[in-house]
Amino acid sequence: MFVSIKAKLVAMLCALASFFVVMQSAVANPSDYPLGPGDIVRIQVFQSPDMTTEARISESGELSFPLIGAVRVGGLTPGAAEQLIAARLRDGGFIQRAQVTLNVTQFRSQQVSVLGSVGRPGRYPLEQRGTRLTEILATAGGILPGGADTVILVRRDPSQDVRMEIDLPSLYLGGKMSQDIEVRGGDSLYVHRAPYYYVFGQVQRPGQFTLERDMNVRQALAKGGGFTMRARENAVVIQRRDTNGKMVERQAGLDEPVRADDQIYVRESLF
Repeated sequence: MFVSIKAKLVAMLCALASFFVVMQSAVANPSDYPLGPGDIVRIQVFQSPDMTTEARISESGELSFPLIGAVRVGGLTPGAAEQLIAARLRDGGFIQRAQVTLNVTQFRSQQVSVLGSVGRPGRYPLEQRGTRLTEILATAGGILPGGADTVILVRRDPSQDVRMEIDLPSLYLGGKMSQDIEVRGGDSLYVHRAPYYYVFGQVQRPGQFTLERDMNVRQALAKGGGFTMRARENAVVIQRRDTNGKMVERQAGLDEPVRADDQIYVRESLF
């Protein structure tokens, strides 16, 4: 009786362990991931533990496996690579019905660089096709409070480099989810700092402030605490760079939009 219960318990534990191994392999080894140079894989053959191999895929897309030598797996999915190795073992007369399992232990061939005002800048692997820009940003810790709303994507294609600017708020507020593009290995994402403007003169708290979307002069001055008692409310000027980079000063209305690097000056009343 005791032996029977113990045997059943052992069987249940073995089944549970097998379940977790399968689940871990499914998470760490996406079926549509294209193998590439730098990836490290672990290959096992059922009932042939001496053939268990951990290898790094070379720059030419090849790895070395016992008995069959170099195998070109670059560009294949893990499943396709398993079938190829099994076929090579069969055709070579080594194992007629080889059951091969290939797991990616380190994803290195498909990576995206995330730089700038994000929580954790760095290089992040693409473990499956279809990964979106917002998913990579979330993996990198999201945009910092001082970061811009726009993400710059640089993609190096053989013919020419491509540069795109993606307005993140418009993805959700404007319903433009088509701009949440699929990222590729080799892409670089950059989040610049948020734009600033400057307030001087007769305001409560002169200084540098973060420019918010669709902000006008009235709102910009409110961030600086508003007018002082000595301010001339009808004497607000903006100093703004023109297309040649020269600072140009002009009178500003309170409902006028504010641009990045604007310098807003409130003159003092004469009386």
